[in-house]
Amino acid sequence: MSFNKRLLLDNVLATVFIFSLMGLFGSVSQFGIFDAFDPIGDALADMEMSDIVFSQLREDPMPDTNIVVVNIGNLPRSMIGEQIKIISKYNPKVIGIDSFFGPDNPNPDDSLGNFILSDAITNGRNVVMVTKLLQSDSLSSSREGDDIYDSLYYSAPFFMMNATEGFANLETDAENQDDFKACRAFPPKRKVVDQDKFAFSVQIAHLYDSAKAKKFVGRENDWETINYRGNIVDIFGRTGYPNMFYALDWYQVLEEDFVPELIKDKIVIFGYLGGDFFDTSWDDKFFTPLNKKYAGKANPDMYGVVVHANIVSMILKEDYIDSMSEISGIILGILLCFVNVSVFAIIYRRLPRWYDGITKVIQLIEITILGLIMIFVFHWFSFKLNLTITMIAVALAGDSLEVYYGVLKNLFRKESLKQLFTIQR
Repeated sequence: MSFNKRLLLDNVLATVFIFSLMGLFGSVSQFGIFDAFDPIGDALADMEMSDIVFSQLREDPMPDTNIVVVNIGNLPRSMIGEQIKIISKYNPKVIGIDSFFGPDNPNPDDSLGNFILSDAITNGRNVVMVTKLLQSDSLSSSREGDDIYDSLYYSAPFFMMNATEGFANLETDAENQDDFKACRAFPPKRKVVDQDKFAFSVQIAHLYDSAKAKKFVGRENDWETINYRGNIVDIFGRTGYPNMFYALDWYQVLEEDFVPELIKDKIVIFGYLGGDFFDTSWDDKFFTPLNKKYAGKANPDMYGVVVHANIVSMILKEDYIDSMSEISGIILGILLCFVNVSVFAIIYRRLPRWYDGITKVIQLIEITILGLIMIFVFHWFSFKLNLTITMIAVALAGDSLEVYYGVLKNLFRKESLKQLFTIQR
């Protein structure tokens, strides 16, 4: 075999070896063996490169005057019904209610609450109520379990009679309400017993502008990255963004302390924003990329109802985020890994004493450049590059190539094996 062909074969085999190591490390890490030794990894596990763009680089957005968020606080159902009736007087185009109401009223002193709230919803204009996607254990363990659901959880039927439904599920890794909840994406559509069901925010957008909602759904993405643009009033400075959405506290609605133009022909979304705007409650609150502390976060920065408002705004402004496919990321990673191996192989043969120093410098420069490319492509074009595998392959290329030449390749040479197992006398 000629030298060039042998060198090409070595480069291919070394690339395969590096990706095999990546697969091995990935499998081992799933068992949590290294968790006790990885405090830095734990602190950065909730971070993505795009978080830097959201929290640090983007300019302050202009407020979206088409969406108003209303706090229901800890009001009894009768008072929430009064809120909806008051808002309805000012002719909003769509009303969204991000809260569940079961058949039993939890407040025994509010016996008429169910009737008042039901009447307000029934007589409201274009009301969208939330549902929740549910999955049986058998379906969740099946291969298709990520995208298909058995049923929906609804509010009591007498609250749903004149309302459109939309599921409120968001993507987080939290197993329960009290866990860390970082929200970056949501599913626009899901199958429930062979029927298409649409997200709460998609249904709100559809009632406001059906053409734009259909265009968004037509992208046919299983998950859509939320293009966050801002928060409501942020008294505690979690995000550093100015108000993106006008918000009314519960008492402002009941006292009608707002101008009619704020509501007329607008989208009004009711939801929990704490007991009032000064409440530090974590209930229904998420960590988002807008958080100032994008690594090792301590305090969540956005209520769920405001997350939905951001999604509605994204749909109506057609301000989407596109992403590189996972397959494209793997292909790019393989190609760049092969290029690195080819260059490093030349250095290994011609400058062996300089190999470690030169390859480490090249790797550091490459990883820095790849990180900057990810950040600025996202910033300028709202496009997420999937370069994680590429960066890992680059980081492993230098040392892994030494292992390939020094150990793996020698295992298949008779002279090397003979020398290894021969006892010197």
